[in-house]
Amino acid sequence: MRPEKASIVSDLSEKLKRSPFMLVADYQRMKVDNFGELRTRLTPLGAEVHVVKNNFLKRAMVDSGLPDVGDKLVGQTAVVTGGKDLAPVAKILKTFAKEFKIAALKIGLVDRAILSSADLEALADLPSREVLQSQLLGLLLSPATKLVRLLNEPGSALARLLNAKAQKERPAEAAI
Repeated sequence: MRPEKASIVSDLSEKLKRSPFMLVADYQRMKVDNFGELRTRLTPLGAEVHVVKNNFLKRAMVDSGLPDVGDKLVGQTAVVTGGKDLAPVAKILKTFAKEFKIAALKIGLVDRAILSSADLEALADLPSREVLQSQLLGLLLSPATKLVRLLNEPGSALARLLNAKAQKERPAEAAI
């Protein structure tokens, strides 16, 4: 392999080693301005998209110790890597594919596990990490809240009963 090609493979291999995930998309029929728009959307999330030759990607994956997905690497391939959470990146790719009718997701790798395009679609439909954390916190606090309400109810019922009795006696006093 020529030195410049070996350099490309080693750079790609390093990116794959640093990234907790890798998404492979088909960018056929994608124009340069569309590609720029996709990069602009991915940058705030710490993700990068690169067009690579399938042979280079296969070699970089072998060098990185990733599973062999050579049968999925057909056609024009763009690789998305990042250092943060996968779900928002998948959501952007799904939205982008719907908007422009291009850049369909092929496969994904997360912690050496292969995800199909259907898995990635399901992942993209999940709420953000912050929303999931707040939902989990709500579930954890729910039993405690219900217990406090249960313990508070007899006292509240007594207070309502006394208030109703006091309201009933007041009109009778006003008539005298």
